[in-house]
Amino acid sequence: MSKNQFKAMVLRQEGVHTAHSIEHLTESDLPEGDVLVDVDYSSLNFKDALAIIGSGKIVRTWPMIPGVDLAGTVRSSESVAYSVGDQVVLTGWGVGERHWGGYTQRQRVRSEWLVPLPDGLDTKKAMAIGTAGFTAMLCVMRLESAGITPESGKVLVTGAAGGVGSVAISILSNLGYDVTALTLPQQTEIHDCLRELGANEIICGAEWQDSPKPLETQNWSAAIDTVGTHVLARVISTMNYSGVVASCGLAGGADLPITVMPFILRGVSLLGVDSVMCPTEHRVKVWQRVVKDLPDSALTSINRTAALEEMPDLSEKMLSGRLRGRIVVDVNA
Repeated sequence: MSKNQFKAMVLRQEGVHTAHSIEHLTESDLPEGDVLVDVDYSSLNFKDALAIIGSGKIVRTWPMIPGVDLAGTVRSSESVAYSVGDQVVLTGWGVGERHWGGYTQRQRVRSEWLVPLPDGLDTKKAMAIGTAGFTAMLCVMRLESAGITPESGKVLVTGAAGGVGSVAISILSNLGYDVTALTLPQQTEIHDCLRELGANEIICGAEWQDSPKPLETQNWSAAIDTVGTHVLARVISTMNYSGVVASCGLAGGADLPITVMPFILRGVSLLGVDSVMCPTEHRVKVWQRVVKDLPDSALTSINRTAALEEMPDLSEKMLSGRLRGRIVVDVNA
């Protein structure tokens, strides 16, 4: 590889299948944008796994460099907002779906997609948090804006073994909430880790695999759901009166088999959380909150680092439920 080249994972459509390979690119291959970034790290998210394996119609244009987030240093800039040497983080905006993403050693992006790296973060730590941690913090802030406090009562976090769930547990616990974690029945090996993150209780009963009655026993003042489908339906049916649910994921499915009864008889609120098109000014506030409210110890326990070449195998494991916590992608390894 010459000094003008850099390494990237490239996805190409071959008939109905998605092919992935590590290729050597030059800056002339990169898309339009006003900031060129030397990428240090990205991370593996559910959307990345779907894109690499070729499931879920995540990729909108071909070829595609996956990676829905990245962190690195500005190499060159045509924007007055950023200068050479600035450290930046990028999550969302369709990167890794419609626009080339972070699984590359160099990327050209639009300056309005970037956020200056907050004090207290380096690029590796930023990607240890990544889209998953950013989304978790968004969910917590959404609950706070709805009036939920630690005094409100128990908070349920579904998909607790995943990136969003595990980070949400740590943030909520650090803020003083009484947190219950929901995992799959076969994920008992993660329970000790979830307790270390701050879960007061862990549940994994078989009933969570089935659709609920319209109204079940009230248990939670608030919830963060990453799963969707019958799990979200049961969450809603078991909320306390005036309970609040922040919904941010569909790892289990996009359907919602439920009646309106919890909403009109118990005053339950279902709040959608979007991390993709979140306005830049709000992103800055979210990252500042993450630095403040997510303990460093949590990042150590739920993260590990892997190379680009490992992403196909790790994607398979993520989609089959065999991957725990967060994967930081070292694009220069």
